[in-house]
Amino acid sequence: MKAAVQAEAPRHEGLLEKLVRQNSGTLNLDGVRKVGDMVRAELEPLGFQVRWIDMAATGRAGHLVATHRGNGRGKRVLMIAHLDTVFEPASPFQGWQREGTRATGPGAGDDKGGIVVVIAALRAMQAAGTLKTADIEIVMTGDEERSGKPLDVARRDLIAAGKRADIALEYENLATENGREYGSTARRSSTDWTLTTTGRTGHSSGVFGASLGYGAIYELARIVDTFRRELPETNLTYNVGVMAGGTPGAFDKDQLVATATGKPNIVAASAVARGDLRALTPEQNARVIAKMKAIVAQHLPGTTAEITFSDGYPPMAPTEGNRAVLAELNEVNRDLDLPELTEFDPAKRGAADSSFVAADVDTLAGMGPVSGGAHAEGEWVDLTSLPRQALRSAVLISRYAAERR
Repeated sequence: MKAAVQAEAPRHEGLLEKLVRQNSGTLNLDGVRKVGDMVRAELEPLGFQVRWIDMAATGRAGHLVATHRGNGRGKRVLMIAHLDTVFEPASPFQGWQREGTRATGPGAGDDKGGIVVVIAALRAMQAAGTLKTADIEIVMTGDEERSGKPLDVARRDLIAAGKRADIALEYENLATENGREYGSTARRSSTDWTLTTTGRTGHSSGVFGASLGYGAIYELARIVDTFRRELPETNLTYNVGVMAGGTPGAFDKDQLVATATGKPNIVAASAVARGDLRALTPEQNARVIAKMKAIVAQHLPGTTAEITFSDGYPPMAPTEGNRAVLAELNEVNRDLDLPELTEFDPAKRGAADSSFVAADVDTLAGMGPVSGGAHAEGEWVDLTSLPRQALRSAVLISRYAAERR
């Protein structure tokens, strides 16, 4: 397997360039499908049955699902990646540039580098004869960066695959810090919230009085400041991303642009804010949502307030099962004379598709290449990490395939 990944390193660098040069911003439905076709062309010769699951019902291109039937005796492994990027065709960040062992381009690390690691690992297994007996399912979503709605439809097939699997491996970037590599046994949730407040409007001379009360902006300020003071706990964040208040203050239909009008001497009639909530466990997520709702309900005189929460990414809690997968990977690292990986701080990682399966199957995230600058112009990938990460996966999955279920 080591010989295979080293010999095929130029091939896989060329494949990565091809994938990166094809724009696949989430809303570029044709581009996402084209990347899916490229992946299909890699997997079918390896013996995978490949399906394209259309997601027109959610406003997205769809997902690629590939299945390899082995001997049915080993552990079933789910490999997770995604076809889309945050860079739509209108983005100025396009194309591919290479300088030495670093390549720059949209999705080079997130997650086209991860796709290449998956393919390189499978080809190494085929070269060593271990793919033949392996039961593997691959799910590559087409909307990881901007999920389609409703979310239960958009993630239905991924969740079902997690229920069938014994082990799940997710191929976003390998966590690194100060040159050291880490294993990701946990990821936090990502849930958007929207806050709307109203007040009695009138001349400012009556503010705080019995007839007008405090107005919508004071109510909004009370709530977000109480969040700041009363919610803090380990591994929790609750950002306020945008807000506006006046007569009126409101969001556009997509809730991305907030506008407000008013005068200094008019008590604000309405105010709005949006933010996100990130928690480490389902219990923490539910507890904090309940606390936020209770804070919102304590209205200032003359005001009302309402908070709503979107269907978001659930947390991937740091379970003992997830840690056991990392321990198995570290046995591989020792045998390959590669650095062992300690657990990465989940507060430093974003949400990902692995969270949708982690409640049902032991999961390890961050099996992709070393990369940086994700979601920004200048995103890069360390090309030397592709064969290293492919080798780790090839050996790990081969050992799971040899273990009795």
